[in-house]
Amino acid sequence: MNETITVKLNPAQIQSLKAHYQSYLAAKTPPYAHYQVKLSDCTITAYTSGKVVFQGAGSTFHAAPYQTSKTMNPAAKQICYPHIGSDEVGTGDVFGPVCVCAVYVEEADIDFLKELQVQDSKSLKDEQIKQIAPLLRKRLPHSLLILNNDKYNEVHKHSHLNAIKAKLHNQAYLHLRDKLHALPTIYLDQFAPPSAYFRYLQGEKEVVRDICFATKAEDKYLGVACASIIARYAFLMTMADMEARYDFTFPKGAGKTVDLAILQFLKTHGVNELHHVAKLHFRNIQNALPSETRKPFL
Repeated sequence: MNETITVKLNPAQIQSLKAHYQSYLAAKTPPYAHYQVKLSDCTITAYTSGKVVFQGAGSTFHAAPYQTSKTMNPAAKQICYPHIGSDEVGTGDVFGPVCVCAVYVEEADIDFLKELQVQDSKSLKDEQIKQIAPLLRKRLPHSLLILNNDKYNEVHKHSHLNAIKAKLHNQAYLHLRDKLHALPTIYLDQFAPPSAYFRYLQGEKEVVRDICFATKAEDKYLGVACASIIARYAFLMTMADMEARYDFTFPKGAGKTVDLAILQFLKTHGVNELHHVAKLHFRNIQNALPSETRKPFL
């Protein structure tokens, strides 16, 4: 449903809005306007009078940050359905892959997800994850990307972690768009400012830009919570495969137990196997390697 929302902003707010949507400024500006923004779901026109008009299906979403509690449309406070939520797992673990998942959730799924007590994967035990995730994967359209350690270490030579995450999230959205043939509102658990996120994607063939960045999004949006659970499940399953392959227990995280595990792995399997199971740039790995081995190894 198309909707028109008008808000009154001061000059500083008008400039802030312009900076936020800098990449979407229209080439031509309407009469009596500072500028116009053209998005896939909304057109935003900032007039010299101070009025800013949001027009289109996404007007409620895009206008919400600029509305006061008195003028805000009640719908702006509500979570959009359907929506896509995305999250990543494994970035803070020395051992194991990085897993990114984007999940599509409709309003009809809410009761089902509440019955499963879906919440952020960090709040759930591994056994709960293993029970819930297969049910989510069966019901909800999703895209799951697993970056194994070999590929991660190769890519990390040219890109830092946040850039890698941005590219994985963007790819997950594109995969899900191919399944759905369109993209609704997207909620991303923010790991970098929007300006930095899109800078990391410079050079990509296609970039999904209509994204709502939110901190602690897994606690606010069911799509993000579902994504965190499915990504965690993929991480756990990959770790289980690694443990079976090497007959070795890989601890999670990057603490002292990991330091001890690295030394034991080196003793048992040798330095050349590390790139198959660990993220080599972690300080834990560097501290465990002999100084003469570090540079050529990386």
